[in-house]
Amino acid sequence: MDKMENSIKKEKAVENHLPPVITGNERDFDQLRPYNDDEIHTAIDSLLHDRQFSRILKGALPIVPLSISRGFLKLITLGISSTLRFQMRIMRPIVNHVLRKCSTGRTFQYTGIQPGKERYTFLSNHRDIVLDSAILDIMLYDNGFPTTCEIAIGDNLLIYPWIRTLVRLNKAFIVRRNISRHELYESSMLISRYMHHVINKKHENIWIAQREGRAKDSSDQTQVSLLKMLSMSGNDPLERIKELNIVPLAISYEYDPCDYLKAKEFQQKRDDAGWKKAKQDDLVNMKTGIFGQKGHIHYQTARPVNTWIDELKGLDKAEFFTELASRIDREIHHNYRLFPGNYVADDLLSGTPAHTGYYTHKEKLAFEKYIKERMALIDLPNRDEAFLREKLLTMYANPVRNYEKS
Repeated sequence: MDKMENSIKKEKAVENHLPPVITGNERDFDQLRPYNDDEIHTAIDSLLHDRQFSRILKGALPIVPLSISRGFLKLITLGISSTLRFQMRIMRPIVNHVLRKCSTGRTFQYTGIQPGKERYTFLSNHRDIVLDSAILDIMLYDNGFPTTCEIAIGDNLLIYPWIRTLVRLNKAFIVRRNISRHELYESSMLISRYMHHVINKKHENIWIAQREGRAKDSSDQTQVSLLKMLSMSGNDPLERIKELNIVPLAISYEYDPCDYLKAKEFQQKRDDAGWKKAKQDDLVNMKTGIFGQKGHIHYQTARPVNTWIDELKGLDKAEFFTELASRIDREIHHNYRLFPGNYVADDLLSGTPAHTGYYTHKEKLAFEKYIKERMALIDLPNRDEAFLREKLLTMYANPVRNYEKS
């Protein structure tokens, strides 16, 4: 009970340091924004009474009667009056529990940013569908930042109503996918306006991935189209980008729990040009990414782009966005934490001992054993062993190659 009281006191202390929220007219954003504080109680109640969520809850607590587990959740959600409190009281303990079970530790190194009145748009490479932003929120909270992040999430992942409710409780705003070109323009304009509203009016941080979807081969590249979207609804792209106070963020996993699933996808796409993932595949990826072993996890920021973006003045629009993307990529690649397995993978692919100074013979044997075990998990009827092994190794080698280029 004392722990919960202390947690509540800390939540209030954090909220008391927030600047006043200037709401303005947010009706345009109703279709995509997280829940407002006055909607939290209704959203939690709908979640607790969702049949599908109840089955998930029963699966997580199989020996506890559903009425008791639901009653326990109702008890611990009492007094939650904001998305920040929901994150800190519900999501934070869950994510910390997952990390204790599924990682060997996490570290956070931040440069050029600090707790205070400034708000940031964290633009990062993308390793895990669910955890990338959730871990960042914990890192920020634990390091004294006064608020967490609003999170950009694609609606293709919101397969069931309870998932949509849960992510909106977790400060997510919804990005529409698989829409027509006309709808894409209107949707992009709305997202751009909303993100500027979040930073400048709501005084919240933002997390967004540098590209749509995860880089299957772990070669992280920023989409120029994403940067163009961020600068929409303004005449000067450089000034619009400045308003978002972008911070390149490198997310490094020692092991990718979904590596064997990605290798499998590579062969499926190679063998069948029309192959597409099913909804169930996304659920398997989410579950594997959350509960699979990750080794060490490291988050590291670069300096905000505003510290150097004026160097790009005078470029035409096409050159500006291309150079901006390239510079952000270099920052992320340079700040990526490389592990022994990354160097082993690159040497195995090149057939040279170029990086033997970065790993021991024991570490090499351990990584080769790991790759062999991941290969065994790939369930395909016509497995191309050489192709699959190359794809797995490439996922771990590409961060080394990008770092050396940066």
